[in-house]
Amino acid sequence: MRRAQQHAVIVGGGASGVLLAVHLLKKSSSPLNVTLIEKRPSVGRGVAYSTSNPDHLLNVRAHNMSAFPDEPNHFSQWIAARRTRSSNDTPSALESSSFVPRGLYGDYVAGLIEPYIGAGANGRSLEVMTGECISLAENAGGVSARLSDGRSLEADLAILATGHPETEIGARCFADPWTPPAEAGIKPDDTVFILGTGLTMVDYVMALQLAGHRGPIIAMSRRGLLPKPHRPVKPFPLGPADIPTGASAAELARWLHICARTHIGRGGDWRSVVDGLRPYTQSLWQAFSAADRRRFLEHARAWWDVHRHRMAPAAELRIKAAVDAGQLTIVAAKTCGIDLSGEGAVVHFRRRGVTTLESVWVSKIVECKSSSDLAPKNTSPLLHGMLADGTVRPDALGIGLDVTDDCAVRSRSGTVSERIYAVGPLTRAAFWEITAIPDIRTQCAKLAATLIDRLSVDWHRFAKPPSAEDKTRAPDP
Repeated sequence: MRRAQQHAVIVGGGASGVLLAVHLLKKSSSPLNVTLIEKRPSVGRGVAYSTSNPDHLLNVRAHNMSAFPDEPNHFSQWIAARRTRSSNDTPSALESSSFVPRGLYGDYVAGLIEPYIGAGANGRSLEVMTGECISLAENAGGVSARLSDGRSLEADLAILATGHPETEIGARCFADPWTPPAEAGIKPDDTVFILGTGLTMVDYVMALQLAGHRGPIIAMSRRGLLPKPHRPVKPFPLGPADIPTGASAAELARWLHICARTHIGRGGDWRSVVDGLRPYTQSLWQAFSAADRRRFLEHARAWWDVHRHRMAPAAELRIKAAVDAGQLTIVAAKTCGIDLSGEGAVVHFRRRGVTTLESVWVSKIVECKSSSDLAPKNTSPLLHGMLADGTVRPDALGIGLDVTDDCAVRSRSGTVSERIYAVGPLTRAAFWEITAIPDIRTQCAKLAATLIDRLSVDWHRFAKPPSAEDKTRAPDP
């Protein structure tokens, strides 16, 4: 029987899930119910924007953080309105080029859905279900979802928006970077060992500083690269004719190096070149062969990440001060083993370019490396089950789900689903640059248009099983 109202369920209530929900509800001209399933007590924040640490800043300037591609000033105007209301936690001297606290951005994202909670305008409404979705499957009438507490629901479409793969924290001496140091059992004079030297490490060092940490901090990665800092730069527009479309990973790296060096020689900044390339990164990635993608991940990814995903200037100053003071040590090395020892652990490592094995005793190990694969230890019960039963499959590189250009998932057999989709970091294998808000908002806007079109044109197929007449009817010419 046809449902009285079209229904989409989004699994994951972080930024990706909320942005997609809002785009769906804004674009729909027909009655539409969206259910957002989120295991955390609040929506819109996810891991990235749940922090209350004022030193945890956005890594993108405020003027480029609007939730809507066609309303570039939406976030800046929200902040201006909030400041006008004399909110104590809103910076008084904010400019569009500012890097604002991530918690503030979480407030913005969470507020986007407020007009749609319950009975929204024109039959468009949003329901938030707090709980963990553990099962999602297609059925004759659409999709069915089941939560860990036994609740279930039926819908026409489902979208996976669960964000980055989760990392399992095992031994007692390990901590995740999202738990405040005190809650993780880190004492002020402990020696803290951080796996990874990227933006997550930067955040955790500042969390330790806020907690009054006095002990040494060791941050280690294979190359020991720190994110580069943002600087005010002039735009360097690149047109389609300038881009070496179809180039291999090695050829693209050479082109980028020459382009940046030439621009610097003319008084410019390499950051302008990297930023100018941004509109084309997804198409360049998609043009790579499978072998080129593997080579990029193995040899160039770390270099790309530190130049592309930069830290706020204030964060740079804090990290530099910690290094200069001797509290923070950045080490380029490969970890060769970890042995639990008493109340801590002994980390064995080999420095880059050296054959000698070294060891250091530490009180706590914090896992700040990005979880870029879909190994069982990194997947939620939902994704683990969907991968196991073949509803979805990983891409050839194992860094995300196998999806089409329209974000529809592929099953183990390669069948493209008409009812289950994915957004955000889960689609990294198909789009690569899909972890920052400017990329995610564009993806959500496009997917919302696709889903609304499907619900409108193919409503009968989503609402009920095909009849015998449907099965025998000749296709439209």
